[in-house]
Amino acid sequence: MIREANEKDLKDILEIYNDAILNTTAIYAYKIQTLEERKQWYEKKKQDGYPVLVFEENDKVIGFATFGPFREWPAYKYTIEHSIYVHKDYRNQGIATKLMKEIIKIADKREYATLVAGIDAANEGSIKVHEKIGFKYSGTVTKAGFKFGKWLDLAFYQLNLTGPKMPLEE
Repeated sequence: MIREANEKDLKDILEIYNDAILNTTAIYAYKIQTLEERKQWYEKKKQDGYPVLVFEENDKVIGFATFGPFREWPAYKYTIEHSIYVHKDYRNQGIATKLMKEIIKIADKREYATLVAGIDAANEGSIKVHEKIGFKYSGTVTKAGFKFGKWLDLAFYQLNLTGPKMPLEE
C-alpha cells in the first residue's frame, strides 16, 4: 500500500536511508543520520508542501519516495528532483516503480514541467527502471562524488511532465 508518511514511519525510513548511505552509492553521503535529523527533514518537506510517500507491507514501511526543488533559483520552480529508496530485502520487486508512478502523478497534478533523477552512473538497475517509465538521459557529471575509495559519476535523467498551463516569471 502506498500512502502519505507520518511521523511514526520515520524509524523505518531512517533504517532504509542509513542502509543506503552505508552500503550503496545511491546517496553521496558518508555519515548515517539520526532520528532527529530525519524528523527535521520530514518537517521541512511537509512545511514546504512536498510529498513524502511510503510503501507499506504488513505494517512495515519498506520503501519511501519524495521530491523537492531541483535548484533554489526562482526560474527552476517548475523543475523538481525526486528520491526513491527501497529496503534492501525488498528490492527488485517493483516497489520503486510503483512509488515513482505515484510521485509522477502528484507532480503532474501540481503542474510541474520536469522531473529530474540524479542516479549514480553505475546503478544500472535504477537507470533501467527510470528508462522503462519514460525518463530520458540528459547528461553525466563525471567525478561528481568520491565514496568507497573511488570516483563516482552522476547521471541525470529527466521526465517531461505536462507543466503549467500558464507559466509565470515571478
